[in-house]
Amino acid sequence: MFLRTESLSQFIRFYPVVSVLILIHALVFIATSIPGGLGNQVLFTLAGINGLISEGEYYRLVTPIFAHADLFHVLFNTFSLVLFAPALERLLGSVQFIVVYMLAGIIANVATWVLQPPFYSSVGASGAIFGLFGLYAAIWLIYKQGAPMEIRQVMVPIIVISVVMTFFSSNINVTAHIAGLIAGIFIGLFIFQQRRRE
Repeated sequence: MFLRTESLSQFIRFYPVVSVLILIHALVFIATSIPGGLGNQVLFTLAGINGLISEGEYYRLVTPIFAHADLFHVLFNTFSLVLFAPALERLLGSVQFIVVYMLAGIIANVATWVLQPPFYSSVGASGAIFGLFGLYAAIWLIYKQGAPMEIRQVMVPIIVISVVMTFFSSNINVTAHIAGLIAGIFIGLFIFQQRRRE
């Protein structure tokens, strides 16, 4: 489930949405890395800045999902996508997957806007990725021992460790992580309970 054995062309064909998200991560990071101050301006334009959102720049509830602060940040989140998103895209289908991914990310950013002070700003796909973690948690909650072994033995410990590390790491948007995770759990419970009844 989480072991990637596909070639690049197979990966793109099997997981088109994940592939596009990875490409967007790369292109946005290149744009925000342009020297001479232009890159910083691009990052500022995309960042979720609470005070500016309150002034009507609501697009900032979406754009932070695709922007990252530095190379480690974009690599970590992109690596998480490569590992954990493909199985969900195959399970949900491309359309439902991107709707869930974006919804979790937006909810995480809305929570940040509502719960953090006006000067607070953030970027990163972590809220959406924690939403994917929430989907895996929902599968485990619904199916228990019937859930795939990889979810029980790999994802559940990763989710627990990720939540714990959220509170002990610096420069982390704790609000987005927790809100994204909770959003993913509730979205997943709704989706997979419906599927279980069918």
